[in-house]
Amino acid sequence: MAGTKEIRTKIKSVQSTRKITKAMEMVAASKMRKVQERMRAARPYAEKIRNVAAHISHANPEYRHPFLVERDTVKRVGIIVVTTDKGLCGALNTNVLRMMLNQYKQWLSEGEQIDACCIGGKGLGFMQRLGANVISQATGLGDRPKLETLIGAVKVMLDGYTEDRFDRVLIFYTRFINTMKQEPVMEQLLPLSGERLGAPEGTWDYIYEPEAKSVLEHVLTRYIEAVAFQAVAENMASEQSSRMVAMKSASDNAATLIDELTLIYNKNRQAAITKELSEIVAGAAAV
Repeated sequence: MAGTKEIRTKIKSVQSTRKITKAMEMVAASKMRKVQERMRAARPYAEKIRNVAAHISHANPEYRHPFLVERDTVKRVGIIVVTTDKGLCGALNTNVLRMMLNQYKQWLSEGEQIDACCIGGKGLGFMQRLGANVISQATGLGDRPKLETLIGAVKVMLDGYTEDRFDRVLIFYTRFINTMKQEPVMEQLLPLSGERLGAPEGTWDYIYEPEAKSVLEHVLTRYIEAVAFQAVAENMASEQSSRMVAMKSASDNAATLIDELTLIYNKNRQAAITKELSEIVAGAAAV
C-alpha cells in the first residue's frame, strides 16, 4: 500500500486536474449557448435553400445543370469530413470518423477511388494517417466559422465534380440533436435529387431570367455552400455540448477519486498512529 506522502501527493494532483476540467466545463457551457444560437439562426436559411434546390431538381428546364445529372457508374468518390480542431470532446470525432472509415473501406473493396476534403484538424490528422488523398482542407476555424474560410475547400470538390473527376460527393458531420445527444451523419451532396431533398412528387417548371444556366449555377452553388456551412455549425454545437458533458464527467470522477484517496489516506494515518502508540506502550511495559 502506498505511503501517506504518496497518497497526499496524488490527492493534490487530482485536485489540480479537477480545477482544470471544471474550468473547461464552464467555458464549454458558455460557448455552447452561443454556438447553438448561431446554428439555430442558420437553420431557416439552410432549409429554404434546400427546398429551392429540391424544387429545381424536379423542374424540366432547357438546361440541365451537372449537379442535377445522375452518373451511370461511380468510379471515384469525393468526401467532405467535418470534425473539430481540438479534442477533449468525448467520442464526438470517433463516431463520425468510424462511420466514414466503414464507408471508406467499402468503397475501396468495390474498386472506387476516394478524394477527401477535411474541415477540422482532427479529421485532417486521421485522413493523413489513413493514407487518404486529401486534396483540400480548412482548419483553425475558431468559435465563429465564416463562410469565406470554407468556400475554397468546398469549391475544390465542386470543381472536381463539374470536371468529372468525381462521380459523387458526400459529407460526413455530427448533427446536433440536444445537449446530451449528437449523431454522426452521412449526407450525399452531389448529384442532387428531389426525392432525397424531400420535395413532393411531380413536375416543377420555372421561367429563368436571364437564363437557366446562370441562375442554376448560382443557386445550386449557394445551396452546396449553405449545406457545408450548416454542417460546420451543427458540428460546432455538438462539439461544445459533448465537451461540456465530457468535462463534467471528468470533474465528477475526479471528485469521487479524491474522496476514495482521502479515505485511504485517513486509514493509513490512523494505522500509523495506532502503531506508534503500540510501540510506546510496549516500550513502557518493557522498562
